[in-house]
Amino acid sequence: MKLLRKTIAAAAALLATTAFADVNIGVTLSLTGPASGLGIPVGNQFKLWPKEIGGEKINLIVLDDASDPGKGVGNARRFVTEDKVDILFGGSITVVSAAIAPIALESKTPQLSIAPVGVPPDQERWVFRLPQGANVMAFPIVEHMKKNGVKTVGFLGYTDAYGELWLKQMTTDLAAAGIKLVATERFARTDTSVTPQALKLVSANPDAILVVASGSGAAMPQLGLVERGYKGKVYQTHAAATPDLVRIGGKSVEGTFVVSGPAVVAEQLPDSHPSKKLAVDFVTKYEAAYGAGSRNQFAGHAYDALIVMQKVLPEALKKAKPGTPEFRAALRDGIEAMGRTVFSHGVMLWTPTDHWGYTNETGVLLKVDNGKFVVVP
Repeated sequence: MKLLRKTIAAAAALLATTAFADVNIGVTLSLTGPASGLGIPVGNQFKLWPKEIGGEKINLIVLDDASDPGKGVGNARRFVTEDKVDILFGGSITVVSAAIAPIALESKTPQLSIAPVGVPPDQERWVFRLPQGANVMAFPIVEHMKKNGVKTVGFLGYTDAYGELWLKQMTTDLAAAGIKLVATERFARTDTSVTPQALKLVSANPDAILVVASGSGAAMPQLGLVERGYKGKVYQTHAAATPDLVRIGGKSVEGTFVVSGPAVVAEQLPDSHPSKKLAVDFVTKYEAAYGAGSRNQFAGHAYDALIVMQKVLPEALKKAKPGTPEFRAALRDGIEAMGRTVFSHGVMLWTPTDHWGYTNETGVLLKVDNGKFVVVP
């Protein structure tokens, strides 16, 4: 009997140590290059992640894609072939996320994109977005325009997929609101000037201009508009809700309206806002680690990614072992079916037909006032 007990104990110990492999997560970020202002804060937040979730060790494998879709693809290929990751995070920008989505489909690995990205229908099953979609974030912008008598709008945005997402959404929403889109100008992320585009927009003289750019790159087009004498309202998207906009733009961005997820202005949220508790927790911990005022729209997405993993990982572990196709499928299915979940950045409700997921209670309109983001009542 004594020998039997020892044998059972030994077997139990063996099972406990071999039941699961570590959970591997591949993260590709723009830690260098033109989008580094987006990627670095996300990388900083990942450094604050716990080493275990649900008692299972988590290996975060973080690589720099230098804001280059080709390098993002290379990183993703390595993740799925060499590192055998269970889930992909990234990229920091739309073009990188779009480039690695086919690899997520091919390898049947769920992808949590840290950038808003549109993908073909066949890739949609494996891609989930952590940032808010243009439809949710356009809502408070257009509502504010309507209430403030804006009748004509100009568009100045990236030539890439992020710009296209916003142009398509605003074209639809402005038409529905009876507001005329009178001028559309585009520029590349790598451009250092928008003088020709600014001159055309100032000549059209719309009541308001929407600038669609991200991080530190969001200041340059607005500086160009101000330098060419534009006096109307300027709106920016949630990709511009970073300290870089104010730091680089200075007085030229005073009075700018910027839509954002709630995490950036955690303390200003009313107590009734569903995200306030988590948003305050995010900024408190992030700024304790990186300094007062360091909070960032994009770092908040990495905070919310942890909420996703804490919710779906324990259930997936009941169904399959990490490192297997079955486990990757269980993670994907769990994300899709996790139900209404409060994030620091809003309320998420992914469904089989909607992998954007945020509800209209998510977006918050801010105004740059004396160098700070202030919630617009």
